[in-house]
Amino acid sequence: MPQPLPLPRPLWGRPGMKAVVAAGVLVATLWNLRCFLHPPEASGAAPQPTEPLLVLVWEWPSKQVPNVSGDICHELYGIAGCWLTTERRLLARADVVVFPHGGLPPARAGLPKERPPAQSWVWVSLESPSNTRALAGWNQTFNWVMTYRQDSDIFIPYGKLVPNLSATVNIPTKTNLVSWVISNYHRAQKRAEVYKNLSRYLHVNIYGKANKKPLCKDCLLPTTSKSKFYLAFENSIHQDYITEKLWRNALMAGTVPVVLGPPRANYEQFIPPDSFIHVDDFGSPAELATFLKTMNSSRYRQFFAWQKRFSVKLYADWRERICTICTAYPRLPRGRLYPDLESWFNR
Repeated sequence: MPQPLPLPRPLWGRPGMKAVVAAGVLVATLWNLRCFLHPPEASGAAPQPTEPLLVLVWEWPSKQVPNVSGDICHELYGIAGCWLTTERRLLARADVVVFPHGGLPPARAGLPKERPPAQSWVWVSLESPSNTRALAGWNQTFNWVMTYRQDSDIFIPYGKLVPNLSATVNIPTKTNLVSWVISNYHRAQKRAEVYKNLSRYLHVNIYGKANKKPLCKDCLLPTTSKSKFYLAFENSIHQDYITEKLWRNALMAGTVPVVLGPPRANYEQFIPPDSFIHVDDFGSPAELATFLKTMNSSRYRQFFAWQKRFSVKLYADWRERICTICTAYPRLPRGRLYPDLESWFNR
């Protein structure tokens, strides 16, 4: 009868194997300890800056240059790791350089000759294409764009609705039907034509430089709040171009905006559909005037239902807008240049 084959001898029983296995365990332990102390970066993750981002504003967008010293992004807006400066001598150290369109020199010769490989340049404008000139000379210059357009690399709206759980509706006392604040009146503009036709059927209280009734900064909202409706007419018609005429002069003031601008569907991306009146909703100025003059109080209150859930946040400080660059920075593409800035902005 054949004898069963002997079982294999355990490795532990072989000469020298205990030492080999022990050495392997030691190597594995040291490797795991190394990974624990120095964890590898996640694949595809943007490198995290070890120092605060330095954002150089080449020319401040407003006439009044505010104080930007210290950690103002964190102190004012809770944005950490972001330092602003207007000191051009820090150009070589800046991670981002901001170029507001209004402050650009007449030719590219007025810009820095060279820039560090990792430095990004941002073109900034809150004006519409109709009011933005000389874009053709800035091709292949800027890495990112920062505008009111939702498809910008850095989106900076004039305002927005933010959640508010107060669940209260506040409608100021009304003493007149319609008001309009206008500084630059040009007959060729669409808003001038719409106003002219509408004024044949109802009275519009006009304020502003165009009617020689300028309002002080603190007088604007108390004045427009007395009207049931406000003509939030934009100076030009472009996608997403919805300015403080809607956010501040109307919604924040507590009056119902009658808007002239991009299509209703575009407005509804920003505010509820029952919070405003669009001139395009009516077949004629006469129909719009009749709708405004005959509205009862119950229907009027419905336009303020948004106040139960939201309040208006107005973006008026350029420091806050520029600080948002740091918030967007980790997700922004690197090394790209806009080949045709004018075509992008005018599309």
